[in-house]
Amino acid sequence: MSKPPAPEASAHESSPSRGGLVDPIELEPVFDDTDSKVAVGDHPVHAMLVTFPIALTACTFGADALYWWTGDAFWARAAMWACGGGFVLGVLAGLVGTAELLLVRGIRQRSASWTHFVVAVMLLSVLGANWGLRLGGYEQAVLPWGIGLSALALVFTGFAGWHGGKLVFEYQLGVASNGSDR
Repeated sequence: MSKPPAPEASAHESSPSRGGLVDPIELEPVFDDTDSKVAVGDHPVHAMLVTFPIALTACTFGADALYWWTGDAFWARAAMWACGGGFVLGVLAGLVGTAELLLVRGIRQRSASWTHFVVAVMLLSVLGANWGLRLGGYEQAVLPWGIGLSALALVFTGFAGWHGGKLVFEYQLGVASNGSDR
């Protein structure tokens, strides 16, 4: 008797690097449904927007550190505006990211998406509190609470970026397909 032909290997079957384990979520039919629903010319808007709040969060901490070092009120004022810009643009990027999360089933299937979402909401809360603190007096707000919140925002930015990067680099979300399997 001849053996039936072996089925072709699926992109989602176990691999040696995973120790022969199969993730049952990857077997769901919607797992590969990851095309962006909020895009301009196949470029996901969320990916375009997040660069600004990331940079402004880092600038807020940098300006706080420079104010602490120099005592120049310019840096405290710059930190206030950087924090406000980071918060406002972060909310905008968050709304677009939330739309993607809710509209694209393949994104909702991944735990890194939900972790990224929760950490990003926490980051926005810290940025909003930091900006609100500064609106009452930007120089007085820097030490100790302002710089502490700026440092905490950087930590949350790192965690949110790590999980966002995992979605891009591991799962290839937001990456244009060249027609081959992902």
